[in-house]
Amino acid sequence: MTGYMVAPLIVFLVIVAPLWLILHYRSKKQISQGLSAEEKTQLGQLLDRAEQLQQRVHTLESILDVESPNWRNHHETR
Repeated sequence: MTGYMVAPLIVFLVIVAPLWLILHYRSKKQISQGLSAEEKTQLGQLLDRAEQLQQRVHTLESILDVESPNWRNHHETR
């Protein structure tokens, strides 16, 4: 039984384990470096879009407050 386990163990220790460690520490390095310039640009665009959507929601709520003052209470009771 132990003779059958020696070959896979050697393959694991020689090929799989070093590759696993290299990939693991490479991903740790990328995480510690922070955001790339492209990711920062995308994050800024998403922030701008979120602010636009927030303004739209605020505008729609203002319109509903004028046209139907009880719309908030009507929604909560359902």
